[in-house]
Amino acid sequence: MTRERENHGLSGLPVLLILLLVLAWLGWGMAMAIQARDPVMVVGAAVGLVVVIVLLFGLFMVNPNEGKVLQLFGKYVGTAKIQGLRWANPFYTKKNVSQRVRNFESSRLKVNDLEGNPIEIAAVVVWKVVETAEAVFDVDDYENYVHVQSEAAVRNLATSYAYDAHLETDVSLRGNTAAVAEHLEKEIQERLLKAGVEVVEARISHLAYAPEIAAAMLQRQQAGAIIAARQRIVEGAVGMVDMAIDMLAQKSLLTLDEERKAAMVSNLLVVLCGDRNAQPVINTGTIYQ
Repeated sequence: MTRERENHGLSGLPVLLILLLVLAWLGWGMAMAIQARDPVMVVGAAVGLVVVIVLLFGLFMVNPNEGKVLQLFGKYVGTAKIQGLRWANPFYTKKNVSQRVRNFESSRLKVNDLEGNPIEIAAVVVWKVVETAEAVFDVDDYENYVHVQSEAAVRNLATSYAYDAHLETDVSLRGNTAAVAEHLEKEIQERLLKAGVEVVEARISHLAYAPEIAAAMLQRQQAGAIIAARQRIVEGAVGMVDMAIDMLAQKSLLTLDEERKAAMVSNLLVVLCGDRNAQPVINTGTIYQ
C-alpha cells in the first residue's frame, strides 16, 4: 500500500519573478552578444534561455481541496496540497486528484431480501478522497472503484435484512432506516479503505418491492395494518367495558348478575369494535324474553 507523503515544492510567485528577471537579462545579453558578434556569448545566452524556459515548466497551480500527485520517471515523490502557484522539478509529472466531497447515486438494483422477496433498492453515497497516493496507485480507477464497491455493498445489505419486519424486535430495511444506513456506511467504508476514500454518508434513496410482487405485498401490508388496528381497538374496548362495569358497581347504580354482565359486555363490544355505527334497538321486554 502506497502511503501519502507531502511534497509541496516551492512557492511559485518568487520563482516566477526570478525566472522572468533572468529571462530578461539573458535576452538582453544575447542581443548585446549578437551586436558584438561574439559567438561564445550568443551560445551561452541561448543555452541559458533554454534552461530558464525548461524551469518555467516546473510551475503549477494547486486549487482548493485539490492534490497534485508528483512523480519522477514513474516514482512517487509526494503530493502537493498547499493551494496557489507552486514550483517543483520540471521533470515531475503532475496528476490532479480532487479532494472535494462528491455524491454517487447507485442505479436501482433488483435483489432478493433476507426472506427471498425480490425488491428494488438504490443508495446515495457521499465520499471524498483523503489519501491521494492510495487513490492513484493502489487501484486502477478510484472513481469506478467507488461505484462498483458501493453497489456491491448495497446488494449485500439487501440480502442481510427483510424488507419489512413481522416482529417489533426485528430490524428491517423499511422500518429501521437509521440502523440500516449505519450498516451500509460502515460496509462501504471497509471496502473503500484501500482506495484512500472516506465515506461521509451513505443512505438508501429508493426502496420498493419488485413490480411482479408489489400488488400482492401491498395487500399483505394492508392486511397487517388492519389486524394491528383491530387488535388495538379490541384492547381499548375491553378496557372501556371493564371500566364501565367497575364504575357501575362502585356507584351502586345497577346490580348485575352474570348473565346481565355478559349481555352488557356483548353489546358494548359490538358498539366499540364494529366498523359501522351501531343501530339502536328498543327492547320492550327483558333480556330473558
